[in-house]
Amino acid sequence: MSNYKTIEIKAFVPSKDFELCKEFYADIGFELKWSDSELAYFTAGNSSFILQNFYVKDHADNFMMHLLVESADDWWQRIQDEKIVEKYNVRLGEPEDRDWKMRDFTLTDPTGVLWRIGNNIESK
Repeated sequence: MSNYKTIEIKAFVPSKDFELCKEFYADIGFELKWSDSELAYFTAGNSSFILQNFYVKDHADNFMMHLLVESADDWWQRIQDEKIVEKYNVRLGEPEDRDWKMRDFTLTDPTGVLWRIGNNIESK
């Protein structure tokens, strides 16, 4: 299998309002590395995705992303401190310990893309 090593995988995330979504992702903690009129490349640590200036409601409403972080509570607090819910009219869930050994919360972006942001935890 050594000939089939991978470097990275990126999702192409849809956006209904491309400029608004670029602002949203920067505000929640992603760094915009590059952008043109159709695509925007975002990173946070070792994670990245490509925001696309593309929207189909059924696709966006069923699109989910998962971000594994060191502290879900720290990310949740940043979203609270930046007043993301009020600024972008998005939904934010409370952090919870899950049966699958993860503490996470949900955040829906301005397009309707659902994010689960969480960290691993020990079994109880």
